[in-house]
Amino acid sequence: MRPFWTSAFLDLAAESHADGLGFWQAATGWSVSPVRGEAGEFVTLLPPAGDDHLRVQRLASGRSRLHLDLHVDDPRAAADRAVSLGAREIADLGYVVLRSPGGFPFCLVTHPASTPAPASSWPGGHRSSVDQVCLDVPAQLHDRELTFWHALTGRELAGSPGHPEFHRLRRPDGEPLHLLVQRLAEPLGEVRAHLDLAASDVAAETARHEALGARVVATFDEWTVLTDPTGAAYCITGRNPQ
Repeated sequence: MRPFWTSAFLDLAAESHADGLGFWQAATGWSVSPVRGEAGEFVTLLPPAGDDHLRVQRLASGRSRLHLDLHVDDPRAAADRAVSLGAREIADLGYVVLRSPGGFPFCLVTHPASTPAPASSWPGGHRSSVDQVCLDVPAQLHDRELTFWHALTGRELAGSPGHPEFHRLRRPDGEPLHLLVQRLAEPLGEVRAHLDLAASDVAAETARHEALGARVVATFDEWTVLTDPTGAAYCITGRNPQ
């Protein structure tokens, strides 16, 4: 009953929506779908080939955040299983809205998808792709949250050499997104998430994002932390973007 696809959903505050959508459209190089939803609040970023895995919602209220859509054959049965693993159900709307044990929002949906989009190519020859969602988990919530996501997704769990704070739930073949669970230094707080990109040239990709309005926050050997024009953090990493 594990999900067959995972999508990242950028939930943008109304005042940040236009800036955030414009930035991520330019950062990915993807087109924007027609709006949908009762208030025209949903759009999808559409790659030129393959199936989408990045969507955007304009929130009626509240601050910007990120949530996951897990694609399953039977949302009701999957929701019951998620609750048995420690999730809390919020609403059954045909798709099911839940929160993880640490309070992270996710939905169980049925939208079909099976072919990951290729990496985007940029002037100068480098390539990049949005290929990971990192769950940022306060220390006292970490073990339960990691156990929950491992059981729910059924993915292979792998540590990160030299970085004991990271555990990756590796994407199966034919899926677009890794899930990374990061143990934060802060003991308590809300579980949140950010996007990670893989890039064949981190410096070139960082410069491209800066030209689009992003700001560099910190630079490490293997990744660079930035904020987009809405103030949301994300990372560019040196993983292979294929």
